[in-house]
Amino acid sequence: MRALYPGSFDPVTFGHLDLIQRASGLFDVVIVAVLRNPNKEPCFPLEQRLMQLTQATSHLPQVKVTSFEGLTVDFALQQQARVILRGLRALSDFEFELQLAHTNASLSAQVDTLFMATAVNYSFLSSSVVKEVARFGGDVQHMVPAAVAGDLHRLFNRPVG
Repeated sequence: MRALYPGSFDPVTFGHLDLIQRASGLFDVVIVAVLRNPNKEPCFPLEQRLMQLTQATSHLPQVKVTSFEGLTVDFALQQQARVILRGLRALSDFEFELQLAHTNASLSAQVDTLFMATAVNYSFLSSSVVKEVARFGGDVQHMVPAAVAGDLHRLFNRPVG
């Protein structure tokens, strides 16, 4: 069975990678898809986010990294993924994620949403928090892969570590 894990991944965090790693043990193929959202201005261009994810998941042969635009459920159907994966860090995530799941279910009964709880040690992580810490010169090496930490520090003109 194929699963789709969509997101902006701006940048990818150890929380994202924890979910990808665990999902790769549950599904034959995990499609990690970076959403091209014209309404958002990401810190990293699409190509760089794809490269960051590809490098970070290179040890997982069943993970495929790609990008998409449009409705997630349409892309899931196009990729023959029967499951959309969504990570939950805290109860506050649940209301928004449940609304998305219900919206997707109203668009296609062929795709289900699976919620996975983030590992406790990554429950505080979000891409926004990581960018904020990096922007003000904080150490993010315990939050993101080393290459991503370097990219963030270069982006914000800060020394690494």
